[in-house]
Amino acid sequence: MTGPLILGIESSCDETGIGIVRGHELLANEVASSVDQHVRFGGVVPEVASRAHLQALIPTLRRATAAADIDLSEVDGIAVTAGPGLAGALVVGLAAAKALAVALNKPLYGLNHLIGHVAVDLLDHGPLPQPCAALLVSGGHTSLLRVGDITADITEIGATIDDAAGEAYDKVARVLDLSYPGGPVIDKLAAEGNPKAIRFPRGLTAQKDQAKHRFNYSFSGLKTATARWVETERLAGREIPLADVAASFQEAVADVLTAKAVDACEYLGVDTLLLGGGVAANSRLRGLLEERTAAAGITLRRPRPALCTDNGAMIAVLGAEVVSAGRRPSSLEIGADSGMPISTVLA
Repeated sequence: MTGPLILGIESSCDETGIGIVRGHELLANEVASSVDQHVRFGGVVPEVASRAHLQALIPTLRRATAAADIDLSEVDGIAVTAGPGLAGALVVGLAAAKALAVALNKPLYGLNHLIGHVAVDLLDHGPLPQPCAALLVSGGHTSLLRVGDITADITEIGATIDDAAGEAYDKVARVLDLSYPGGPVIDKLAAEGNPKAIRFPRGLTAQKDQAKHRFNYSFSGLKTATARWVETERLAGREIPLADVAASFQEAVADVLTAKAVDACEYLGVDTLLLGGGVAANSRLRGLLEERTAAAGITLRRPRPALCTDNGAMIAVLGAEVVSAGRRPSSLEIGADSGMPISTVLA
C-alpha cells in the first residue's frame, strides 16, 4: 500500500495518542490514558490531563516508532490535533509536534480532532463516498455532519444544544453511584436490564421542535428526568433497579441519536452513514443504528471499537489525506484552538 508516511499526535483530552500511517495503512497506534487519574474527581481535570500528557508523550512516541519499525527521519509530515479540546492538553501535543517538525525539517499539519473521528474509518474501510453523512458521538460532542471532501468540505447540520451524549452518561452514572467514566459501566449494566421499564423523555423530538431543531440533540432534560426518577424512588425508600434505569436511559439516548441520523441521511439524499467518536463503541447505539439503517437502505460504516476513542491514528490518517490532497502545511505559529469549528479541517 502506498501513500504519505504520517506521524499523528492526539492530546485533546485525557488520552495521549501517537499514530503512524502510510496512506490508509495503519502501522502503529499507541495510546496512554490518564483516565485512572481522573476517577476520584468524577470527570477530567484539565491540569491533571496536561501533566499526564507531558509525562506520557515521549514514551508513547517511542513505542509507536518501534511498533511501526521506522525512524522519525522517514516521515513525510507531522499531523497534530490543534482543536477542539482542552486548551492546556492541546498545547502539549502542539509543542511536541512543532519541535519534531523543526528538528526533522518536516511540514506541520494542525488538524481538527472531530474530523479525525470521521477520517479514522478510512483505515478499516477505505475511501468514503462523496457526499455521505456522519454521526459523531463523544464525551464532549454530538454532531450530525454532511461530509464531502474530507479535507475541505464538512458541514454541520445538527449538534447538541446542551449536554453531549457522553456527558449525560457520566452525569447519570454519578446519580447512580457508578464509577467514572459512565459510558462503559452503564452499557454493561444495561445489558442486564429492561429498556422498556421506564419511559424517559426523548429530547427535541416533538412536532414543535422540528422546524428549529430537526437535527439537533438535547440530553440535559433526559439527564434531569433520570435524576429525578432516582431521587423520587430513594425518598420513597424503594431500592433502585440499577440495571433497568441504565437500560431505559441508554435506550432513550440511542433512540434519539439513531432516529435523527437516519432522518438526516434521507434529508441529504445520501446512502452512507458513518458512526464515529468514543460513544460509538456503545453496544446499543451500534446495534440500533444497524437495524435502522438496514431498514432504510443506508450503508452503515463504523470503525472498530479501538479506533472510536481518541487516538493518534485518526489524526495521522487525516494528515495523510490532507497531504495527498496537496493542502498547504500549517504555520509553526498556530496555537491551540479549544473551540475550533467543525468546518475547519486544517488550521
